[in-house]
Amino acid sequence: MILQGKKGVIFGALDQQSIAWKVAERCVQHGAQIVLTNAPVALRMGAVKELAEACRAPLIAADATSVEDLENLFRQSMEHFGGKVDFVLHSIGMSLNVRKNRPYTDLNYEWMQKTFDISAISFHKTMQTLWKLDAMNEWGSIVALSYIAAQRVFPDYSEMAEAKALLESFARSFGYHLGTAKKIRVNTVSQSPTLTTAGQGIKGFREFFDYADKMSPLGNAPAEACADYCVALFSDLTRYVTMQNLYHDGGFSSMGMSPALLSPTPA
Repeated sequence: MILQGKKGVIFGALDQQSIAWKVAERCVQHGAQIVLTNAPVALRMGAVKELAEACRAPLIAADATSVEDLENLFRQSMEHFGGKVDFVLHSIGMSLNVRKNRPYTDLNYEWMQKTFDISAISFHKTMQTLWKLDAMNEWGSIVALSYIAAQRVFPDYSEMAEAKALLESFARSFGYHLGTAKKIRVNTVSQSPTLTTAGQGIKGFREFFDYADKMSPLGNAPAEACADYCVALFSDLTRYVTMQNLYHDGGFSSMGMSPALLSPTPA
């Protein structure tokens, strides 16, 4: 029960395939109280009300691109908890260009700006809102989910690669300010390809999932294991880990080539 007495806000749970869904379940299993939040349209489409009931957690609609919504979310959360927040999970990402199969060489720039606002700038807005409201306890922990396309080229991931790079930069930059002023740590977790609803919407995802699984010495890290890792980052066991991009990918990020990917040589 390494989160006993801690209180957190979890963004992005949509359905049982969501990493955020698994994180919510694990946090509660480890003794935390949580608030769940997602965009109003996601609350209508997903099954998160089921999760909220199971976790006995309030479900507060908030568009993470809206500062007004974020302020309302954290004020309501503090009122519910009777105090400040100890941890936050940012698990938000969406690209209209990817959804509509626009090639990287012919992107719609208005959609690109929306991608960055939803997938990365929302993270800065979240942290800035927490800062201005003084809504987090000292030694709190903020985690955002990222992906190795921030460092490597995965063509079908398109502009989401730049969004994740920006997300990771915000973690370092705001991590400095939150750390020096409030002893709050900020990290990103670069997760394996995961069979989520969002991930499977990417062109060629299944093929790449299988490729990464073979490339990784331990295989792809499942959502449940990512949830365990997030719980560790929310706990007091990682109080001095901050401003890091932490790979949780079965070793994929350190590999060059794996024999498992080579076709057998004809006799």
